[in-house]
Amino acid sequence: MTSATWIARILGAVLVSIAAAAAGPLYNESADAHGEVDAALATSKAERKPLLIVFGANWCPDCRALDSAMGRGDIARFTSSRFKVVKVDVGNFDRNLDIAARFGNPAKQGIPAAVVVSPDGQVVYSTRRGELSSARSLGDAGILTVLQAAAAAAKR
Repeated sequence: MTSATWIARILGAVLVSIAAAAAGPLYNESADAHGEVDAALATSKAERKPLLIVFGANWCPDCRALDSAMGRGDIARFTSSRFKVVKVDVGNFDRNLDIAARFGNPAKQGIPAAVVVSPDGQVVYSTRRGELSSARSLGDAGILTVLQAAAAAAKR
């Protein structure tokens, strides 16, 4: 690798970090996550729409990549049409881990992690193998594939 390539990569990483910091927190660190999950479960049941719970943290670049992908284009349309979504902050793996445990501990293999809960409260899909923990390298196509698998599991 040439020194120019090396410098360009470092500069790119710095710019991405600055942009991420400027974007603000994606996960509400002071939220009542238990209350938000319970409210989302109630809405899911009332609307008969599966609940997608995404576990992540503001410091996590893969969590930022997933959140960005879920907020644009085909992935945003797909997600909003098939799921009620709630995000749960796990901090430095020291926050809301009881919520993750309640749903089978999908964050055990890394974050971001997700579970899909059916309207009747059953976990029907989980990223227990870390399917989303490398969201940056998955790209939009890979993220959409994981979400499509989650949606298919919710239909069964």
